[in-house]
Amino acid sequence: MEAIPWAAIVPLLVLAVGFVGYCLFDLSRSEVRHLPKWAWALVCLLSIPVGGIVYLLVGRETSADR
Repeated sequence: MEAIPWAAIVPLLVLAVGFVGYCLFDLSRSEVRHLPKWAWALVCLLSIPVGGIVYLLVGRETSADR
């Protein structure tokens, strides 16, 4: 059994946690489309990083949408 390459895994985990944290912070301060905020939070948390990308592209209301 080989050792786990922690030097490669830790930076990816830090990036994933930071990205989800950014998405949740943005979610708390923005208006959303298509789903309620709690549903977007679940999407972001349960499907890292795809959920956050979908939220940023589809779920966040922009100034042009208002």
